[in-house]
Amino acid sequence: MAEANRGIQSSYIDASGIRMHCLRGGVGRPLMLLHGWPEWSHAWRPVMKRLMDRYDLVAPDFRGFGDSQKTSLKPSKDAAPDVLASDILGVADGLGFDNFGIVAHDVGSFVAQELVRQVPERVAGLFFFNCAYPGIGARWVEPRHLTETWYQFFHQMPGVAELIGSSRDACRIYLRHFLTHWSYRDDTFDDELELWVDNFMKPGNLQGGFNWYLSSHATRMAVIEGTAPAHAPIRTPTRVFWGEHDPLYKRAWTDRLPDFFSDLQLDFAPNAGHFVHYETPDTASAEIRRFFGSIGY
Repeated sequence: MAEANRGIQSSYIDASGIRMHCLRGGVGRPLMLLHGWPEWSHAWRPVMKRLMDRYDLVAPDFRGFGDSQKTSLKPSKDAAPDVLASDILGVADGLGFDNFGIVAHDVGSFVAQELVRQVPERVAGLFFFNCAYPGIGARWVEPRHLTETWYQFFHQMPGVAELIGSSRDACRIYLRHFLTHWSYRDDTFDDELELWVDNFMKPGNLQGGFNWYLSSHATRMAVIEGTAPAHAPIRTPTRVFWGEHDPLYKRAWTDRLPDFFSDLQLDFAPNAGHFVHYETPDTASAEIRRFFGSIGY
């Protein structure tokens, strides 16, 4: 642990029968940082650098993402929210975290909600950037929003990983669209775009990310169709810091958050889109620090 706490280190841990890659650094109480798509643990580095004096930070790559084990190089449905939650809990167990905070975004928000329902006693607090939650309902597929959510269905089509990964140029064009369109500023990822391409051109990483959409499709459709099982509101202290200019997760979609989180603090990031933690890391880090401090963690 001492070596990891000197800086951000890359390490591996066996969890749920697979080899999980994590970035880890810092000192203090543990925070698990859960990424979205098209991301992997690297997307948390700006925030980690700003919080290392206060927290023991762990950013895992979900199965199939980054440098975590690929459970299938072909289309697979083995990455549903409950499976990913069990993987993350396995990482926490392997690191000896009896109690920990969670910071989550996009895919990570699905996983964090599943995890806290499984083991609420283990989670000290939840911090979300642009949280996907059941209250969004059929708004995911409103006619005027389909131009934003099309990719969630496209990623389930046969051969899509081969198509996008057919060349480095094709992969770059595809990723640039999302990184640019979903950000408030077009140049947010300019300096690191090639790192994103490097990551997703690794064998299995495109399909690994797309397997999330295959695996979560049934859950997503149940929410859209209004047939998802009802859950009691999550009682764990929760902070949502939502990018005001996110074209994918609209600001208006925050309206039902109080129905699903009974101890909620909600605010908006004025100069950010979808990637609040990456677009505005100073503000994002300050908000994480403020929230967990407010709950005595």
